[in-house]
Amino acid sequence: MLVDDERLDYLLAEDLRIIQSPSVFSFSLDAVLLARFAYVPLKRGTIVDLCTGNGAIPLFLSARTESRIIGVELQERLVHMARRSVAYNELESQIDIIEGDVKDMPKQLGFEKYDVVTCNPPYFPAHEMSDKNISEHMAIARHELYLTLDEAVLSASQLLKQGGKAAFVHRSGRLIDLISVMRANRLEPKRIRLVYPKAGKEANTLLIEGIKDGKPDLKILPPLIVYGEDGEYTEEVRELLYGDK
Repeated sequence: MLVDDERLDYLLAEDLRIIQSPSVFSFSLDAVLLARFAYVPLKRGTIVDLCTGNGAIPLFLSARTESRIIGVELQERLVHMARRSVAYNELESQIDIIEGDVKDMPKQLGFEKYDVVTCNPPYFPAHEMSDKNISEHMAIARHELYLTLDEAVLSASQLLKQGGKAAFVHRSGRLIDLISVMRANRLEPKRIRLVYPKAGKEANTLLIEGIKDGKPDLKILPPLIVYGEDGEYTEEVRELLYGDK
């Protein structure tokens, strides 16, 4: 089942397993935060996760909802990893992993059909390729080589029904860019949460959710602090990762 340097990791809070690889792809805390931040219907509806990587967000979401989940990933190797993780957890009836370009998904999956879209897009412009040693898989996942922020938001909007919700995680420095491009594509920002590595430090991560054709009314949620003064995860982050066990 495992290939090359792959390993089978635990998603402790969800009691699931996921295939990861240090040289190909491993999900980050951002995926956990987005999966917990996003609104999801409990039973009805369909969720689309764009830039799904090795399928972490669909797996996380499957513990919160009975809705159908579609993960979209461009890279064949990551698609293969995600599909094997879905099969290992016996979630084939709930989760589908599709190989394809995010930009093509509205035409392929259908316009204005979906209730929720989540997206953890590439964070860095293509010209910021400073680390020459990262693998091609990681370069594509981290840098806007095949997908820009504008393209990701446009596809999310086109997939969503009117009143549907889109949730994104990104660098906090892109807040104005995100709000601007969301509004330009009929996604009205409704909830924002900033993530701080430690209390007293600047935020480095942004969680934002918008409603398609929603009315302006933005809620700024309490800050999320990742590490305490002792260098350990805060109680909130620990619970997100490991559950309340």
